[in-house]
This record gives sequence, C-alpha cells and structure tokens, in this order.
Amino acid sequence: MSKMTNPFKTWTAVLCVVISAMWLSERSDAGIVTFGSLGSAFDMEFVPIGNANNDDDMTGDPNPAGKVEYAYQMGKFEVSRDMINKANTVGGLGITLHDMTLLGGNGIHIPATGVTWNEAARFVNWLNTSTGGFAAYNFTTPGVNDNITLWTNANVADFNPSNPYRSLRTNYVLPSMDEWYKAAYYDPGSMTYFDYPSSDGSIPTPVTSGMAPNTAVYGQPGTLDDPGPAEIMSAGGLSPYGIMGMAGNVFEMEETDFLLNNDSGLNFREYRGGSWGVSPVNAFAQMSSSSRSSLLPTSDGNGVIGLRVASLSSDAVAVPEPSSLIMFSTMALSLLWYRKRLRK
Repeated sequence: MSKMTNPFKTWTAVLCVVISAMWLSERSDAGIVTFGSLGSAFDMEFVPIGNANNDDDMTGDPNPAGKVEYAYQMGKFEVSRDMINKANTVGGLGITLHDMTLLGGNGIHIPATGVTWNEAARFVNWLNTSTGGFAAYNFTTPGVNDNITLWTNANVADFNPSNPYRSLRTNYVLPSMDEWYKAAYYDPGSMTYFDYPSSDGSIPTPVTSGMAPNTAVYGQPGTLDDPGPAEIMSAGGLSPYGIMGMAGNVFEMEETDFLLNNDSGLNFREYRGGSWGVSPVNAFAQMSSSSRSSLLPTSDGNGVIGLRVASLSSDAVAVPEPSSLIMFSTMALSLLWYRKRLRK
C-alpha cells in the first residue's frame, strides 16, 4: 500500500523550491551575460529595448530613423579594454587597442578605443561562437582587419536581403543605425524622440566622470594632462531606456554603412554620440540626434571611437520584487508553523 502524501509537506517543499529559485534569481543580475572562462571571464549587462514597431523620428539625421520592428537588448555600458583583452586571450583574436597613456591611462575599465570596425565585428563574432551561437558577420579571410564578405543566397540560413551584413541566425551584433538611434533618443514613456540621450532630453552637463542624471563626459581640454574617457560604469547619466554613455565619453560605431545601403564590405561605417574631447561649444551638435560621422572599416579612429554590443534576444531575466519575496517567505513560514501545530 502506497504512503499517503502529506499536503502540508508537499506545499512546504514546493514553496521552498520557489523561494530558493527566486532568491537565486535576485542574487543574479538581470540581463548579465558572462563570456570567456576562468581568469579571462567577463560580464556584459544588457538592457531590454521594447516598444517594438515604434514610429520613426523625422527630425534627426538620417531621416527617417529609429524605427525597430522587434524587441532587442542594448549593452548598458561601452565595451571596455578588459573585455577586448580577455577575448584576445581566450579567442586569439589579435585585436589591438590605442595607447591611452597620455589620455588618462590604460585602465581595464576604460572604454576600448583604437578598434577598427572589422576588429569589432570579429569580437562580436567571438561573443556568438564562444557561447554556442552563430557568427554575425561573414569573414572569409583570416586577417583581423580584413573586410567582411556579404552574406548571399548561397548562405541560405544567414542571408537577409534587407541587410547582407548581418546573419539571420545570430544574437550578438554591432547595433544598426536604427537600433542605436532608438536606444539613445527614444523615450518609451512619452513615445517620442529626444534631441539628446539624457533622461529628460536636454543637453547634458559636462563632467569628467560620474553617474548623475543628465550629465555626460565631454568638454575636456584636449591637452597632454587630459583625463580622457571615464570608466564605462561612470560615464555619465542614463538614456531614457537606462543606458550609460550614449552621449560623450567615446564615439560609438554602428553596424550600418553611412549611406545606409550595407551593400559592400568596403563602405564607410557610421559612428556617433560624441566623445570626452568634444568642446561644450560643439557638444550641442556632436551629441544630438542630428549628428553622425563615418570612418572606413579598416580605420581605428585613434582614441576617440569605441563600441557597444547589442543582443537580438528579447529575453530578460525576471527579478522578483522584494515584496514578492516577503509574501512567499511569509506563506512558507506560516505553513511550517501550522504543520508544527498539527504535530502537537
């Protein structure tokens, strides 16, 4: 004869499992992904960008801009020197960085600069393949700074005729013009576009580092004692979506070519957002939604252009509210107390 299941014991066990899972979820950081291994591991934090199929902005450059038909995620911080160095160690990428000795130093949390578009694309490919995914960009030659080859009909699973640069099967990418533009300038609260990537849309106040709202790292003197860019986690206030450093610190490259065609690996690539050396006089233009620039994919931009990674996954780790943890904990304790009373 089988034993009768004690309902209180069962419910207590279930609640304990639920609470443990919720506790572990709360202990882990939402949207954080670990790459590499052992001493060469590093984390990237991604912020969900919702409001799929939002309207275009008709006031910036290019025009229209910013409409994205799908949910995705954007790296909360710029890619750091440490991330590139560790990817080089694990993946043998051979990416070189600009020597920032005279511009604030080569600290591990300083944004990675001196990286060409082609090198950035190889770094992104490694993020994908090292986590069991598919490469975003089609490199057919081994040189770290060689240009990509377009995906074609011969690559059935990867080819997207509307964007031959990017594989259909990939996850981590350099953000497209629209993906970057939306993450910087779109306000999900009002469902309108701001002129600047600040929490209220106003031109940010210049700082050398920090996290205060409506600030950005720019306006530095441009001399040999220039403090240079700030560490990626202290690079000014957040955009409306909660992303740091989209104004100032370092310019950021995009996947999209400047003419918006993506029809040749040789094309100039777009970059935007301003840098620490932008003067206050020019900042209103350089950091605004109406300013963009371009560079060859083989050019490294010296020490003022960096990169940020986007994820095409719309999944985000759900972190329970403290009130939920308290409620479930109280329920579990009540059941345990009641069960104890029954035994007396």
